[in-house]
Amino acid sequence: MAAIYSGIHLKLKSPHTLWEDKLKLARFAWISTQCLLPNKEQVLLDWCTHALTGRYNQKVEFSEDVLEGLWCYLDDLIHSKKLHSLLKQGKTVSLRLNMAQLLLDRLQEYARVGSKSPVCVSTILSVCQGLLSSPVLSSVFTTKYELIVDLLAKLCSLACCELQQPLLTQPLVTESVKCGDEVMTESHQIDLDHSQIDPITENPPGEPELDANKPPAKPKENVRSANLFDVLLQVLSCYLSVQRQQANPNRVSTMVTNQLIQPLVLLRHLLTSGEFAAAHTHLRLRQQLSRDVRIKIDSILQLALFPSEHLAAYKDELLPSKEESGKRGPGGAKGGPGGAKGGPGGAKGPLKPVSAILSKLSAPGYCEPALHYTVKSNTMSLLFKFFVESYGKGRGESEETHRMLCFYFLTRLVPTLDMHLDENSPAKADQPVPVTPGQKSPPSSPCPPESWSLCLLAVESLLNQTLSADIYNVAADRIRHAEVQLKFYRALGQMLFNHAQPSIPAWYRCLKALLSLNHLIIEPDLDQLLSSAWVDSECMEARVQRARQLLVCSLLQTYTKLRQLPRFFSELLTVICQPASDNLRPPLLSEGASASLRACLLDTPSSQGLEICSLVLESIRTYILPDMVQEEREAEKMEIDGEVDDNGANKDQSRKDASQKLFSLSQLLHVVLFSLKTLDNASPLPTVRQSKALIVEMQQVVKELLNLLSTEEKAVKTSSVQSTPRKRKNNLEQMSEYNMGALWEQKTLDATLLLRYTLVEVDTLFDIHCSKYTALTAAASETEDRAPVLTQIGSLLSSEIVPSHLQPSCSPLSRLLLKLLTLQQMKKVLLDTPLLSEPNTAALLNSAAQFILAKSELELSLDGEQVWDGQIASVTSSSYLAAHWYLITSNLPLIAPYLTGEDVGCVADMLVGSLLSRQTNGGKGCPPGSLSVSLVSSQLVQSPVLAELPSLFSATVCSLSDRIVSVLKAAHIPKVCPTLLKIQEKGTGACERLPLSTLVNKETIVEDILASSKAGEVSVLLTDTQSKELVDLLQILTNLNPDGMNSEDISSVFLLLFFMLTSTSSQKAVEPPESGDEALFLVKLLRILTCFLEGRNFPSVLKLIHGGTLLQASVSSLLWRSNNGAFGVTSSSDWLDLIKEAQGFIRALVQLIIIRNSSVRLNLDQFASYLTSEEMSNMKIVAPSSTAVSGKPGASILSVHLLLASLTSFSQAMTSNLGKSKKMDQTLTQMLTRTTASLGPAVESILKPQTVSESPIQPASVLGQAFVVEVVTVMLHCELSSLSVEDENKQKQMRHMALYQGCCQQILKEISCAHRPLDFLVSSLHFLSTFYKAVEKTRGERGEEKEGEEKKEGKELDELYMQILQNVHRLLTASWLSASDVCELEPAVQELLRHLLEKSTTGRFNLLLLLIREGLDTGKLRAGNYREVLSAVIIIKLLSCCPLPEPCSKALWLIAPQIISAMVFLVKSSTQDISLTVPFTVPTVTSMTSLLRQGEGLLTNPHHVLLILGALQSVPLDHLTPPVYHSVFLAIHEALFAIIQRHPQVMLNAAPSFLNVFYRLVASIMQEGRQRGDSDTDGDVYLQCSRLIERMYSHIAATAESFTTLSAFMVAQYVTDLQKVTLRPDVKLHLTEGIYRILDLCMERDIKFLTAGLQMGVREVFNELYGSYTHYHKAQRQGEEKYTV
Repeated sequence: MAAIYSGIHLKLKSPHTLWEDKLKLARFAWISTQCLLPNKEQVLLDWCTHALTGRYNQKVEFSEDVLEGLWCYLDDLIHSKKLHSLLKQGKTVSLRLNMAQLLLDRLQEYARVGSKSPVCVSTILSVCQGLLSSPVLSSVFTTKYELIVDLLAKLCSLACCELQQPLLTQPLVTESVKCGDEVMTESHQIDLDHSQIDPITENPPGEPELDANKPPAKPKENVRSANLFDVLLQVLSCYLSVQRQQANPNRVSTMVTNQLIQPLVLLRHLLTSGEFAAAHTHLRLRQQLSRDVRIKIDSILQLALFPSEHLAAYKDELLPSKEESGKRGPGGAKGGPGGAKGGPGGAKGPLKPVSAILSKLSAPGYCEPALHYTVKSNTMSLLFKFFVESYGKGRGESEETHRMLCFYFLTRLVPTLDMHLDENSPAKADQPVPVTPGQKSPPSSPCPPESWSLCLLAVESLLNQTLSADIYNVAADRIRHAEVQLKFYRALGQMLFNHAQPSIPAWYRCLKALLSLNHLIIEPDLDQLLSSAWVDSECMEARVQRARQLLVCSLLQTYTKLRQLPRFFSELLTVICQPASDNLRPPLLSEGASASLRACLLDTPSSQGLEICSLVLESIRTYILPDMVQEEREAEKMEIDGEVDDNGANKDQSRKDASQKLFSLSQLLHVVLFSLKTLDNASPLPTVRQSKALIVEMQQVVKELLNLLSTEEKAVKTSSVQSTPRKRKNNLEQMSEYNMGALWEQKTLDATLLLRYTLVEVDTLFDIHCSKYTALTAAASETEDRAPVLTQIGSLLSSEIVPSHLQPSCSPLSRLLLKLLTLQQMKKVLLDTPLLSEPNTAALLNSAAQFILAKSELELSLDGEQVWDGQIASVTSSSYLAAHWYLITSNLPLIAPYLTGEDVGCVADMLVGSLLSRQTNGGKGCPPGSLSVSLVSSQLVQSPVLAELPSLFSATVCSLSDRIVSVLKAAHIPKVCPTLLKIQEKGTGACERLPLSTLVNKETIVEDILASSKAGEVSVLLTDTQSKELVDLLQILTNLNPDGMNSEDISSVFLLLFFMLTSTSSQKAVEPPESGDEALFLVKLLRILTCFLEGRNFPSVLKLIHGGTLLQASVSSLLWRSNNGAFGVTSSSDWLDLIKEAQGFIRALVQLIIIRNSSVRLNLDQFASYLTSEEMSNMKIVAPSSTAVSGKPGASILSVHLLLASLTSFSQAMTSNLGKSKKMDQTLTQMLTRTTASLGPAVESILKPQTVSESPIQPASVLGQAFVVEVVTVMLHCELSSLSVEDENKQKQMRHMALYQGCCQQILKEISCAHRPLDFLVSSLHFLSTFYKAVEKTRGERGEEKEGEEKKEGKELDELYMQILQNVHRLLTASWLSASDVCELEPAVQELLRHLLEKSTTGRFNLLLLLIREGLDTGKLRAGNYREVLSAVIIIKLLSCCPLPEPCSKALWLIAPQIISAMVFLVKSSTQDISLTVPFTVPTVTSMTSLLRQGEGLLTNPHHVLLILGALQSVPLDHLTPPVYHSVFLAIHEALFAIIQRHPQVMLNAAPSFLNVFYRLVASIMQEGRQRGDSDTDGDVYLQCSRLIERMYSHIAATAESFTTLSAFMVAQYVTDLQKVTLRPDVKLHLTEGIYRILDLCMERDIKFLTAGLQMGVREVFNELYGSYTHYHKAQRQGEEKYTV
């Protein structure tokens, strides 16, 4: 058969064979095993490539279908498994070299826009991919470097066309201010949504299914695009390996610069820019693929353009020669933009690499014109980053040279951004061209306006990289380089000022970066900076405001560090006093700027702060007041002469401008004075005198301003009287001029009042704290007969200070300041005891308090809640109410005693109303750090201040009661109206406030409660809306402290709420009762009633109604609701919460009845008789079987649940009070006997199994196993307690012992056999504890009577003991228990162990120790059965905390060293498996910690403590999730804390080991607490750990004798690690405070040792740390020691 196909080769070469037949023959020859051709693979490859070459060389003609078939055939050959297996075997197969050029030509065709090719591009790309995937076949490109370069360039161009294709039909907007400002930031943050990108599935290149008759299918467009980028990544990787193998770096650099840099940077921009994210989604470009392509591009550019071999070439081009250094300005190095035009040289190397690179990037044509500047600006930052990484680091003397080289490269990049600096004349940098703030760049600017945003972003990135790389050394630049860097940066800053762009955030950030480099750069233009970037900056966009605020804060911090804050403020004041460029200037001090200024002033000497204040006052007196007074005199003269012209409007405008400046200066002075450190007795006398002079000058300025306002008022009156009709203007002009005049007067009044308030506050504060200082009021009182304080209060109340024509429209700020001034004067009066005795003082104080309250303002209704940022100067009509309310609430202790009852009621109504609105909207709309009316009210209610104001507290209670009664009155009354509501209907009108005693008639409520309880019905039906209103009111009542209520209030409110419990119910709705609205309402109601029981005045309620009546009424009302189907099923959370609250109420009230010791038997007997009555007993017995009627648990089961819960809580409360007195014990025992007798039959009926005919659902399963076990436990505990207090002549035995034994056996059978609810496990453990105690007690009593049975009963007790231990052990090993479940079970297990071991014999205790020994087996841990070992570990921890008999305690601590050794070995073994860290390692370390705590004085051998330290050393701390890290960190820390606290004698020898473990914690928190770029949602975890580190440092410092010699090494370790990371500020704060404690231990020789021994970078960190320690901590500690005895 082989002979048949032997002629195929000839047919393929024959010109007579049709090309379609040739293609079929070639396919057949490839797949057929019977076709024998010598070297068949090579022959077929050569034939195919020869045919394709001939077709494109026009030597052969065939159809386009054949052409496409040939390309597909070649693709199938290259990807076939057969070919690749042959290549792996070493067979030689090669392609023609012209095949590479053929592929390159095809790719070039596709890159042309609009080109149409007969062959699909995906086929060509697949061929390229197949060639490059094989090292043998890829040689067609890799053997010649130019070919792989050309291939990469073609593919990059094709990829760029694909990315821009969706946008070619749309105008490309690239340089808008918004998008342009974010383009560089977004380029590093673009994150495509994976949910929008379908996964790309590709078949692996295998043996193709060749069918000669089947034409190749054309792939889809998105597959083609995805294939393109996959091939591109492969080509990039291949090229990168080829580039690294090149021996001539000059050749590589030349090729990359000439052919690759343009397409590479364009492609990188298209992949990173957010503008093309839609194209990424359209092309289904995966994010990871895009990131990989970018990484490869960056590697190619960095390795090719900046290799180490080109360092000399860059030095020759960039660095100035020795002759020219110092004579050339910045940017004047060789090879400048106007230098050599040629590109890189030939074989000798690139002579001008920088010029060549920048000329290529600046050349047009390689991208769309709209994209050109964007690509170029982005690339500048990238190139500088690569340059700094490649050449920025040097050693020794060359380090400075490398930094200068980076700087000169920077000077070449900046002009490329079209920012042409005046480089040749650096001296002109000191003479900036004055421009108006906000002025646009002139038309001749080389930067078009639309590119300013991109340009500034690029400059910002360059400057930040310069700053982070530490390129600019100020001293070296000044000494050795003639300040060339300073001149360049100054020229750059001057250009930024001359072409100010205050609407672009990057402009502010550029200035901030220049400021960070050196403040001298911007200092010559400081006034222009303050004007353009702060005072006159008009743009209020949020991003611009943030950038501006950061710049202002940096300015303040910089000049604070320089101790030149007065000079800075001098420039600022000059700018403020200049004529404003617009009518309205923005607010001078934002919230952030004010906070920064306050922080800076705390670090400023007091003399400088006072100097700043003097400068502000001088500016007011020099620039503001003369202009206002002069204009006023001119206005008066014109009025007298009768000359009124159009200049009047200009005068008003000038005065308005002056008043705005005056307000800005007043605000600035207020913030500065309120931020300064106050004078005290330690203040030097010159400072006191300077302060006094300042206050006097300030008083004079205030007087002049007040005189100005009074003069203006007279002028207004005169003008109104003497107005002449001959020059009367129309009404609109008059109104405009009047408004303008009123506006400047109002602004002046605001500033005057702010200055006066600041003056009064500061003057009073100085007088209080400094005895050397004499207040202004004290000096005035010596010359006046009447007290000046009373005079000032009178003038404030009569508004004499405010001009009469401004009083009707006084601004919100002026009103608030008047109230603040009045409040300040009230404080002075209250501090002056003789003044309080004067007759008119009381009336004046009442008037002042009412003036501050301003009841009419509080009563105004508001549509929305107001928010205030806390700054007094920012008070407007939209924030006045919040500021006013804050003023009232924060000063209530002062003004409340002087308010009338009506005023106090108004405050209470405002308080309650705002709290209700907060509950309605959830407190939304209030930014962090701001205040709202409801937030202030909430803080007032939660503070202890309200309870100390009886009148306001009572008024608040009355307001809440009034609202509750109003809701009840509006509710539906089905039958008989309650007497309470009848009285309310007969009451007075709604406008009159009723006292609480009238509003809530206590006797009437008691009658209604008794009537409702007796009838068993409710009298008021509430809708859902009314129930929600009452729930909101109850929530407010819950926040009130019941101890603050007087007897009248608590009686009325409690009875009103109890009336709601017994006499109200929700109306039957359509929805099922599972919704739980009524249950939720009753839960809140019972919770607040229980809270009121704890009030100190609650016994007054029991004088009106018996406690037994309250108990009976509450239970009967709940039973009525449950029987009427008001609640859902017993398993619902709302019902279970209701049961818990009802039990809590019963326990609290019974406890109160017993403690009160008044009519105890009467009250308890009443409630016990009700619970044990025949009706209740029948309900408990009959209810379970009644469920068979409906087939589901109904209301009767709920009633049983409620009754049993009431009986158990009643019994628990009585049991807890046994043993206090014999008479009380007798009464309680009788009650317990009755309740136990009632509980027994009920429990037995519940536990009795029922047939399906009786009930398909067992009652015990409906009520829950946990609840039933809890009831039986309470029964057992009651009987046990009764036995201990009964008389000796009575028989001591359990009445229901058979029931208890049956429960015990059932629990032991079920507790560990399968998954059980956690509440059932806890209640079962409690039952076992009580049952064992009962068995032990009854055995002891019977042992005295029948000694013959003692041995038998002892054996039974031993068996019970062992059964309980084994079941507990099995329970703790259960796989269905999680770690959190085990933690919740530990208290119950510990209680059980305590009862088991309380009277344990040595034999029983040995059984427990044997169980522990068997559990501590390393073999079980290795076998993967760690839970058995964990059970023993937990028992050890709990056992160490139990009180043991002396023999058992000796036995435990005798083998404790062996236990510790075993657990140390277990810890070291478990650390090898990271998955055991949380479930096993952490609990084992915790158990060892417990042994250390309890073993104080018992573990005498230090070796065992050292063993534990060794185990802690092996616990992993790296690569853990935040929750796991926190648990591990806490376990290790607590172990160390136990060692240092309980075993101080060991620390003398174990200090190094201790510090090694502690240092691991410090190092780990430094790594985990470092700053991260992404949002840190687990910051609280690391913050808590840093607090623990600070605490441990404090304890180490407290045991100084053990660590004195090691303190220097601790500091060295700390600063060494600190130098490697940048910590989060909150974490660093705690770590720094901790290391300060260690620095306290360091002697002077230790500091010298650290300074000399640390490395250079670490030494700088230490110097900074020690400087802050000396400035802050050491000074504070010395101040504290000054007052220490």
